[in-house]
Amino acid sequence: MVGLLATVALAASSSPPPAAPSLATNLPTGPMEVPDEWMTAQRLSDGSTSLSVTKYANARSQANQLAVRTKNSYRKLGDQKWDFFGPLNIGGRVVDIAIDPQVPDQLFIAAASGGVWKSSDAGNVFTPAWPDDWAQPIGALAMTSDGVLFAGSGEAQPGGGSITFGGDGIYRSTDRGESWKRVGLTDSHAIGRLAIDPTNEDRIFAAASGNLFVPGGERGVYLSENGGDSWRQVLAPPNPRTGATEVIIDPSNPDRVYAAMWDHLREPHQRTYGGPGSSLWRSDDGGETWQRMTNGLPTDADQGRWGLAVAPNNPQRLYAYVGTAIGPFRAFYRSDNGGDTWTQMPISTNQASQSTFSWWFGKIWVDPANADHLFLMGVNLMRSTNGAQSFSSVGGVHADQHVMRWDSKVPGRVYLGNDGGLYRSEENGARAWVKATDERYTQFYTVDVAETDPTLKVAGAQDNGCNRGYNGRLGPWNAIGCGDGLQTIIHPENPNIVFGCSQYGACYRSENAGGTPRQNIGTGQTTSQRRNWLTPLLFDPNDPNVMYYAGNIVNRSTDNGRTWTPISPDLTNGGPNDPSGYPWGTITTVAVAPSDSNTLYVGTDEGKVWWTRDLGATWNEVDQAKLPGTWVTRIAVNPKDANIAYATFSAFRSGSNRAHVLMTRDGGQTWINIGQGLPDAPVNSIVPTADGLLVVGTDVGVFLSAWNGGEWAALGKNLPQAPVMYLRYHEPSRQLTAATFGRGIYDVTVPRCPASSTKLPLKNPGVGVVGVLNSCR
Repeated sequence: MVGLLATVALAASSSPPPAAPSLATNLPTGPMEVPDEWMTAQRLSDGSTSLSVTKYANARSQANQLAVRTKNSYRKLGDQKWDFFGPLNIGGRVVDIAIDPQVPDQLFIAAASGGVWKSSDAGNVFTPAWPDDWAQPIGALAMTSDGVLFAGSGEAQPGGGSITFGGDGIYRSTDRGESWKRVGLTDSHAIGRLAIDPTNEDRIFAAASGNLFVPGGERGVYLSENGGDSWRQVLAPPNPRTGATEVIIDPSNPDRVYAAMWDHLREPHQRTYGGPGSSLWRSDDGGETWQRMTNGLPTDADQGRWGLAVAPNNPQRLYAYVGTAIGPFRAFYRSDNGGDTWTQMPISTNQASQSTFSWWFGKIWVDPANADHLFLMGVNLMRSTNGAQSFSSVGGVHADQHVMRWDSKVPGRVYLGNDGGLYRSEENGARAWVKATDERYTQFYTVDVAETDPTLKVAGAQDNGCNRGYNGRLGPWNAIGCGDGLQTIIHPENPNIVFGCSQYGACYRSENAGGTPRQNIGTGQTTSQRRNWLTPLLFDPNDPNVMYYAGNIVNRSTDNGRTWTPISPDLTNGGPNDPSGYPWGTITTVAVAPSDSNTLYVGTDEGKVWWTRDLGATWNEVDQAKLPGTWVTRIAVNPKDANIAYATFSAFRSGSNRAHVLMTRDGGQTWINIGQGLPDAPVNSIVPTADGLLVVGTDVGVFLSAWNGGEWAALGKNLPQAPVMYLRYHEPSRQLTAATFGRGIYDVTVPRCPASSTKLPLKNPGVGVVGVLNSCR
């Protein structure tokens, strides 16, 4: 056949794939590493070695320019309003906090991929304090005594969305987040900490972590002596892989400054999260010269990320901890003479609660009024009341801790930021933590809506499980299981039947809208040797009792997910050796033709595309020379013709010469690029509507065209520029729902465009139908 490499029969699945490779010894393992691997692997699947902040900045600029052109040329599209649906009550990763020194009960937080937010009621309700159309990742905050707010973009944790979506410098706001100006360090990629000299607030230190994927750039400790207008490097890293993650000023002696350096680099198939550059430093002349602190500290290369803290009421008391180069907790240290000498404390791995990924935390916080009272950030919140002689776990908060700040205006009040959002304690952090009630910065992978009522939604969230939003817009959401929440779907005819999936295809079936009892499906009930972090699970659009689930083999159920049968061989290369530990060789997307249940299309993480017209009796592989060769994020089939299908791809390049959206008109034999005119960014989702429109969700927004592509326009004017990971279109109401990775769930009404061509076969793919977008109303 034209454009085909192979046609294989189901019998080919009889040979088992090779055993999974062992992990490289220098690579950490643990639950927090995996979303990093999933998102990074997609965007580096074309063989690229780095994720460039410049490339993403260019893509965001292209998206904003397209939005302006849309508003000017296609006002109906440009004026469409996206409505935030929710959730309010789940939250997401908070990595820094700045407490307003002048305004009671006011604070600002840094959401990992959701911008800067402000609360005026002691952390209950948060409102945006960052432009929606700017890059959303934020890593550090600091505020002067008169209310000037600084934000360092890009987060220093090497996991989750923050890796993929780095920052582009330091920003300053003189009106408490109403407006911002970028003031430097545009090539820093991630800012781990900002510190303001309390005796001269024009002096500001920044810990620049650098690009995780590319050595060099702006790394180390930088100093501004003019309120952020300009910056100079005062502590250079010892090698190009090392960046600064901490900088702390002695509150009693601003000439004394401390810094932590971290040696780290992420390559496509290897992670180095420690090395000789990891170290602690001190300056006694205001940052002009520095000495490495070594007396009592390790000096070998098996050092990962350091955490460092100074006791505010006794600055001679310092605390520090370090992980190993592969991730687990290594040791905790204390100094009682300003870092001249250090003593290793009797802290065990269990007390530290770092699991295998100490690099995810890197922070220690000390009670401003009591040098013996401190908190160690870990999976659990760990507290010591005896100067780090021992630690115990503090309950009542979400897992994975990142930041604590005490409010000097209210005795006993302390704020905590973790992967679940923002918490407040009025009892000095010992107990009685209260979670924020309105925090709209959840990182979602997927969303589904009920066909019977589009106000009923379920969605899967990073670090926050599967969730049910059955209480209307802005109503409370309910947790419905899962670890990390991945694929979630609602039965098309009965919204009480809900499916939810954790990582690697551990799914369940519930007849109580996601509640218990739940029937486990997936890893033990289906046939596959490998499963993707986000394993496809879907209904046949022609029969809701028929379902599909795919690892490296496609499985089919005819009894609504209760039992499963394999209908394909291994549709991958058998799981290539990847020292990063990511299980390459998995199916990433499955699509069933709405007009013919016997026709299926499948995409893989290796860039393969397959199709079958006989319900899996034979499978046909598309010639990979005709494809981008990158991660297939989604395939969708035209509602009226099983021979017309669309495939989207994720792999970030400097130019737009590689296809991000492909279309076939001949059942999968040949494919044409119809993505010209889209911003050069990964395309994560695609939806063809019944009346001839095509909608895509990308890392930089949502865009619309006709079935055959060609001319693209931005859809809506107010969707925050967080990555859009998943789109769900409800045909009867024309409601499009977007799951964003950092700003929650949004809805918009898709306009009608009468000039769109629903007449088949389509002509001139990639050219567009003249007047389609002009006709939208």
